[in-house]
Amino acid sequence: MRVGGFLSAAEVERRQCARLHMTKSPLVGLGALLALAGFALAQDATAPQFTSAQIKAGADMFARHCSPCHGMRMVKPEVGFNLREFPSDQRGRFVNSVIKGKNAMPPWDGLLKPDEIDALWAYVMAGEKN
Repeated sequence: MRVGGFLSAAEVERRQCARLHMTKSPLVGLGALLALAGFALAQDATAPQFTSAQIKAGADMFARHCSPCHGMRMVKPEVGFNLREFPSDQRGRFVNSVIKGKNAMPPWDGLLKPDEIDALWAYVMAGEKN
């Protein structure tokens, strides 16, 4: 479908897919595989990296402040959100929820310093998953 004389993004994608399916060359398949592998490596390279000290500090704070609602070691939360499922690309959402509170969760602004919130983030992202 053309929009203002140009192909829409959906139409461009549909045509590219059709071209790939019509091409039987093993090189196309290999190229697609290499592109996916490169994408996967790029994702790993951009994954947050935390020090063991950050993770331990976050675990200690989590045990004191968060575990009554989110469960000890993020296992079987009694009331709160299951943080083991928190998306790693939503750090801002995490920080905002900690600072301002959300639903039954109280705000921690003024009670936790930014580096403490960073340590909690490190623990939630890496602590009990590794």
